[in-house]
Amino acid sequence: MMETFQEFIVGGVLVAPVVFYVLVTLVLIVLLRPVLHRIGFSRHFSSPSIAELSLYIAIFGLITLCF
Repeated sequence: MMETFQEFIVGGVLVAPVVFYVLVTLVLIVLLRPVLHRIGFSRHFSSPSIAELSLYIAIFGLITLCF
């Protein structure tokens, strides 16, 4: 049997779970950015912005798989 996703109710409005996952991922990225800056994450890539975007997509995928 397939699992159905539960919508979140915010102020009487149904919100898709994907919106919640995006917000959680954004919070994690905001918290990780100072750590990544301190360890020199951007020095290892020719395009740091694409590397951060890839990290965001990877974290989003993991959150989506876990929940």
